[in-house]
Amino acid sequence: MSSSKDTQYIRVGTTYYKYVDIPLISGDKIRRLVPWSRQTILHDHPSKILSKIKKFDGFCNIPNHLEYKEEHNNFLNLYKRVPYLPKEGMFETTVYFLKHIFGEQYEIGLDYLTILYRYPTQMLPILCLVSKERKTGKTKFIDFMKLIFSENMTYNTNEDFRSQFNSDWAGKLLICVDEVLLDRREDSERIKNLATASSFKSEAKGKDRVESEFFGKFILCSNHEDNFIQIDSGETRYWIRKIPRFEKEDINLLQRLKEEIPAFLFHLLNRKILSKRKTRMWFEESILRTEALKKVIYRNRTHLQVEVLMILNGIVEDFELEEIQVCLTDLLPFLKQSSIKASRFEIKQIFEGEWNLSSRENSYTYTRYELVGGAIVARSQQKGRYYTISKELLNEKMKER
Repeated sequence: MSSSKDTQYIRVGTTYYKYVDIPLISGDKIRRLVPWSRQTILHDHPSKILSKIKKFDGFCNIPNHLEYKEEHNNFLNLYKRVPYLPKEGMFETTVYFLKHIFGEQYEIGLDYLTILYRYPTQMLPILCLVSKERKTGKTKFIDFMKLIFSENMTYNTNEDFRSQFNSDWAGKLLICVDEVLLDRREDSERIKNLATASSFKSEAKGKDRVESEFFGKFILCSNHEDNFIQIDSGETRYWIRKIPRFEKEDINLLQRLKEEIPAFLFHLLNRKILSKRKTRMWFEESILRTEALKKVIYRNRTHLQVEVLMILNGIVEDFELEEIQVCLTDLLPFLKQSSIKASRFEIKQIFEGEWNLSSRENSYTYTRYELVGGAIVARSQQKGRYYTISKELLNEKMKER
């Protein structure tokens, strides 16, 4: 936009806006579009200015870093131009930093960033950077993403994901969370559903919900290595990397990364993507199944074990039993009521792998406990290959929790 008075303003639909340059602490400025009343414009300028103000039919949100357009068919694009142009050059600091973040998966990390830059609408896995240690570069990584993608990236908090008002981040390319701890089942369900969604209902305070296209990718950073989010076994939407501590802190690292952005973008623009597109999130599942991911899944499996223990202990106490017989499928309704997704195989792993139990080889009659209307009721006589679990064993396991 030029600096002439009439081009300071635009009209979108029936609402007027003004382009303002907001000063930043760094000394830079960021251009924002803010509502500006017609009366104020006429108060500040001659009335003939209104006829010169550019008019749009509405807003759109179309991401493109290679052939960016500010306007599409008389709609103003809310997606912002990346503030750097690719330029051939050296980017040694960037290579050093990304090798620290992605380690043995460095080339995969470059593929992730290349796809993000070239194909912004492509679904990508939820990237999680975790470490109990400080000064690992987790936060620096999302700060680096902010430098590259500017207003198309936003910082969220844990509470932002739980809020019904999401219009401030619904149209962003990157949604990044530092110090993440989303330990509720509904938190993880929401994020993983969004990661594979193509449309999304955004809502602003005082306004109706609006369905719009969604192309956001999530980057989560956490000091909680194994319990920052609930992940089920077999989940394929998370890419979790444990980040080591820097041997020596570089207080000028972010500035040096910033200076190399044009050269780094040139590299992303011209390098070959080594990972073949194998899934809807591009990467093969085996690539994403890191030791850090397995650790989180194991922790959640332990959470399942605790829930199974609580269910069985509750039945034994309520009915004053010395032992209980149970088949694998008997527990599924109880777990579902607690919003826990589990398979018979996972329950079998607990019984046989953790508790050293074995089921009857043949089908025998036993007393089955069932859920009716949210309450436990006995008892129906059923046949099955049940496990026998003693009150003594349950008490022993309860002490281990």
